[in-house]
Amino acid sequence: MAKKYNFYAGPAILPQEVMKKAQEELLDFNGIGLSIMEISHRSKDFESVINAAETKIRTLLGVPENFAVMFLQGGASLQFGMLPMNLLIGKKADYVHTGEWAKKAIKEAKLFGTVNIAGSSEDKNFSYIPENLTFSPDARYVHVTSNETIGGIQFSKFPDTGNVPLIIDMSSDIFSRKIDFKNIGMIYAGAQKNIGPAGVTLVIMRNDLIEACTEGLTTMLSYKTHAKEKSMYNTPPCFAIYIIKLVMEWIEGLGGLAAIEEINEKKAKALYDAIDNSGGYYKGTANVSDRSRMNVTFRLPSEELEEKFINEAKKVGFIGLKGHRSVGGCRASIYNAMGLDGVLALTQFMENFAKENK
Repeated sequence: MAKKYNFYAGPAILPQEVMKKAQEELLDFNGIGLSIMEISHRSKDFESVINAAETKIRTLLGVPENFAVMFLQGGASLQFGMLPMNLLIGKKADYVHTGEWAKKAIKEAKLFGTVNIAGSSEDKNFSYIPENLTFSPDARYVHVTSNETIGGIQFSKFPDTGNVPLIIDMSSDIFSRKIDFKNIGMIYAGAQKNIGPAGVTLVIMRNDLIEACTEGLTTMLSYKTHAKEKSMYNTPPCFAIYIIKLVMEWIEGLGGLAAIEEINEKKAKALYDAIDNSGGYYKGTANVSDRSRMNVTFRLPSEELEEKFINEAKKVGFIGLKGHRSVGGCRASIYNAMGLDGVLALTQFMENFAKENK
């Protein structure tokens, strides 16, 4: 099979080593003669998987002991509503509006309480991260989307929210860099960008916030349920959690988040250099200081050339370069599992295409 480079925004590329390991163990996990997909989630074999996944997550991210790690379902989209249902009813929260995913979170939060838009980049089509944020002294929490996959912008540094808990949707950049848990009350992330396949959502939540959650909620939508039962109240997404464990092992093998961050910086620099040094043929859509290291968005001189670029790239193995349908253009998602070799191969294609299509 010809080499393919997967630049899809999600579900996204997984490490080849992880998929090969999963393939090897698919029919016979851990020598028990059964697949990980068909054993009981109450068995000791799966218990070892979910415990190892949690332990590795805690170690790699540096999760403090006073946080619970939960493996939930429904994607980040469910968290948009589950979060305010648990913490916001009748109260106020601050949201920073940086694009489509923040917009969806804001919409859900308004169903349960008052939402203050602490800052927005809507005035420039979400091409930058807003500064000079205006926080409410009585806010229950502050919510930010760390990386917007559509606009290609990313928080390089999270805002200081003082004593107000910071809650972060890190669906598209978790495990791509080191983070400081100061001020953080909760992180949530759909797995299908950087940590596993679609079907599991990682939630890391401070214990005092869990204790303060609304009582009397439907059982499955209460964080208290999942924290108390250690993600095992009902059948968890066993196979997806197993893949997360393998991805965590892969990250460990590379040298942890410090090594991942260094690689991601090199990949992003190479691709943005190709854009910036193209003499204007390629134009980045995001403010330079707020460019995402995960989702590189750019335009060509015309929509016709963009279509030709995407089609010709696909023919030679570069998959998933079409921009989101809401904004058009091109987008290369360079998550953790995309190697520097893939990015350099793309930049060479871009250089050749520009020369041949001026």
